[in-house]
This record gives sequence, C-alpha cells and structure tokens, in this order.
Amino acid sequence: MRESKAELVKIVYNSKAALEKAKVRVGLVGTGYAAKFRAEALLNDRRMREADALASSLVAVVGHTTEKTQSFAKEYEIEALNSWQQLIERSDIDLVVISTVNRDHGAIARAALMNGKHVIVEYPLSLDVVEAEELIALAKAQQKLLHVEHLELLGGLHQALKQNLAKIGEVFYVRYSTINPQNPAPRKWTYNHQLFGFPLIGALSRIHRLTDLFGKVSTVNCHQRYWQTESEYYQSCLCTSQLCFTNGLLAQIIYGKGETIWQSERRFEVHGEKGGLIFDGDTGFFIQPGETTPIEVAPRRGLFVKDTIMVLDHLFNGTPLYVTPEESLYTLKVADAAQKAAQTGLTIFMKDT
Repeated sequence: MRESKAELVKIVYNSKAALEKAKVRVGLVGTGYAAKFRAEALLNDRRMREADALASSLVAVVGHTTEKTQSFAKEYEIEALNSWQQLIERSDIDLVVISTVNRDHGAIARAALMNGKHVIVEYPLSLDVVEAEELIALAKAQQKLLHVEHLELLGGLHQALKQNLAKIGEVFYVRYSTINPQNPAPRKWTYNHQLFGFPLIGALSRIHRLTDLFGKVSTVNCHQRYWQTESEYYQSCLCTSQLCFTNGLLAQIIYGKGETIWQSERRFEVHGEKGGLIFDGDTGFFIQPGETTPIEVAPRRGLFVKDTIMVLDHLFNGTPLYVTPEESLYTLKVADAAQKAAQTGLTIFMKDT
C-alpha cells in the first residue's frame, strides 16, 4: 500500500527529528579486516559524515599492538588508545564495536554495557553460554543495544537458500562443509585454542545457517582432532558434527583448516523429497529428476557495510534488526553441546529452550 503525501511528510519529519536527537559516537576494539570494514562503513554513512550537526563520529580505536593501533588511527584520522578498558570508560563514546579475538568478546561487551554503551560484537558473543545469557540480560537491564553480528544470514548463499527452499519439499538431510588448507599454518589467533575457542563456537556461523533455516535441534554428536605444533597453537584441526533437528532433519557439519588438510571445499547440500539445492562455492543449482537449473548467488561483498547500516538505522530510527541476541544465543547453545559431545564421546540432548 502506498503512503499518502501527508503520511510521507510525517515519516520524513519523524525520521529527521529522531536523527537530530540521536548521537552515535563510535569506538572500535580491533584493527583487523573486520574493523577496517566497520570503519569505512561508518565514515561513509551520511549520518556519520554530518558529525558537526549530530555529534556523531568515529572517535577512537584500540588494537593488540601499539604499532597497529597507531597505523589504523592514522589511516582513519581517529584517536589511538592504549587499552579497551580506556576506550569503554570514555564519556564521548556511545557505541562500542568489538572486532577482536573471540576470547575477549564477553569481557569487553560486559564492561561496555556496564558503562552505558551500545554494543556491536562479531560472533560469538562469548565462548561461554552462561556469560552470553548474562550479557543479554544486562543489555536489557541497561536498555542498550547488544547486536551480535551474523553476516552469513545477509549473504547471497543464505538468501538463495531461503528463496528456493520451498521448491524441494520436505528437507531430510543437509551437509555443510568448509575446508581450508593452509600450508604453512599461520601462527595467529584463529589457530589458538584459547583465543579462537572450540571450532564450532569460533566458527558459529556454520551452525547458525542451519538453526535459522530449520529451527530447533534435539540431539548433537561431534568428533574433533587437532594436530599440534605448540601448546597454545595448532597446525590443523578437523571437526565433524551431526545434528538431529526436532522436525526430523539430519545435518552434518564439517569444519577443517590447516597443514594436514589437502583439498579446499565450501559446499552446502540441502536434500528434499522433491529435489536438492547444491551450492559449491558461489555456484548454486536446483536439482530435480532429469533437470538441473542454475541458481543465482549474489556476491559476498559489502556485508559488513550492510550490517553496520542496519545497526545505525536501528539506533537512529528504531528499525528492527535482522537477527536477535537470543537467536545467536540458541546457536551458541548448540555449539556448546557439540563441544561437550566431542569431549565426552556422548550424544548430547538439547533442552527445549
């Protein structure tokens, strides 16, 4: 239904009033590629460019090393700080964006919320389910935004899946495999037990695609193996998990990376009673008896920008976001069950939550 001229005038007036009242001054924790995309998205947004009128701007950054922090700050013409504690205590920052190692997400988010800041955090919200629950409750008590980024839901592959899922009838089996050979394996935080966390928690999107599409999980099995080089770092990991959903769907997730992995794979198979959806990299097909039809998959570029704009829309205008912290929390609970299954060798039964 088209709005009347009077309604359009009212919408524009209300949006302008909300924009004039809003104030979003941002601090970044992290200097990697995610932080760079966030910085560029913020600086290119019209509302942030009009900083003099709105008191909105990208203010400061802190990273793991002084050199990287100062280089990042110089590139984006913002202030370099020495610690994330210093950043979240500043009165001239309203929104904290957390783009650092997984281990620190929970602690930084908690401190930011306690200091009255809105929070964007890359998944996972925390490596610990109980802490994640506490953070969601804290955000509600503080009446502050807590947004857990899940870019996979915005990407072309996921959108193509949603658009074509009804064509294949009742889905009974899914296989999702992401294998990334790296030789030599980098000595970086994504190969560190403590900094990255359990593979399917650190790579939470592998499970979140499935819970978003297919709902609740009833049982979880999982096996994993590491190839070690040092006590803190590993050269390879391989993790396989089997999820049984409450609707009867069986799903297999395979995640591997490092030196002892020899063939790359990024494949998503969805098998239904009337056909299948097969995505190999960025190429998709709808398969029926005697017929295979290509599926257009939009490129993955620009997702951090899209996510950032959605958060600003929410803060300025109250526009709903594409994912809730509770949805991310449920996926984290499934990943935590996978970790317990890998540790014990037992089938883990999910509580009805």
